[in-house]
Amino acid sequence: MPFARLATATTPTCHIGLGLAAVGRPGYINLGRDHDLGDDRSVEAMRSRTHDLLDAAYAQGVRYFDVARSYGRSEEFLADWLNARPHANDVVIGSKWGYTYTAGWSADAETHEVKDHSLATYERQRAETDALLGDRLDLYQIHSVTPDSPALTDKDLHARLAEAAAQGLTIGFSTSGPAQADAVRAALAVTVDGEPLFRTVQSTYNVLETSAAPALAEAHDAGLTVIVKEGMANGRLAAPHAPEALKTVAEETSLGCDAVALAFILCQPWAGVVLSGAATVTQLASNLHAPAVDLDTDRLTRLASLAEDPRAYWERRGQLPWH
Repeated sequence: MPFARLATATTPTCHIGLGLAAVGRPGYINLGRDHDLGDDRSVEAMRSRTHDLLDAAYAQGVRYFDVARSYGRSEEFLADWLNARPHANDVVIGSKWGYTYTAGWSADAETHEVKDHSLATYERQRAETDALLGDRLDLYQIHSVTPDSPALTDKDLHARLAEAAAQGLTIGFSTSGPAQADAVRAALAVTVDGEPLFRTVQSTYNVLETSAAPALAEAHDAGLTVIVKEGMANGRLAAPHAPEALKTVAEETSLGCDAVALAFILCQPWAGVVLSGAATVTQLASNLHAPAVDLDTDRLTRLASLAEDPRAYWERRGQLPWH
């Protein structure tokens, strides 16, 4: 399996990946984005920014990169970077299907993405991903599975995904919403010819949203690689917006709020890869200090006290504007 390449890595940052949701398109919901990106959101400006981030991440030992069909041109930007750097043959590449990008490279679009977990969408988007990433793709994930997703019950889709798995592609899924734990457990029960279909799960987990933890531990125990997204809660845990308890721990450790927030996730025994969603090289460098953060029991307890009711957390997330 491709994730064996990560398991054998020994760099301090081997458990941190780089997600390109924030830089593959001009608009996203992260707080502080106007300051981070400035006014130039042209395709070439975002391509250059993405390549700078990928270069910096690779140089610091990051070996997992995460994109999606709905992240604007993220697959294209990553493919360009891979093609120009043949020496980077030790990275693991994951993408996602199930959302179609509809914003037309505008940050002000009325609709930025449309969700559809049908077999027809899988077939179309798999071809689109293959055209860009080809045999560099290691992991293909169903994007944002919820308990009512037809992807959990569509046997024809399962059969096609199992065919892809038999050809060497790792099949996974991501989750979102207040019922993430239910979605994870439902996906763990999906089998084809008696074998589990999914080998990875990507879920939102951070000091504000911890509700999926028990289910993610179950997924880890079942042999899945757990990838954690939105560890910074879409910027709510960055220094300007961070809760006081997080700021206090950051001061005690002499590191940034972002590094502490990501370190909290790295302390979870089931967490395989934690994604940085950095939009600047400076942010990335700060994120990559996470493995150096010393979180003792008292600090972990104080951070754990920040957890919100999942419904309140996801309601607030749903109200974040696209910048």
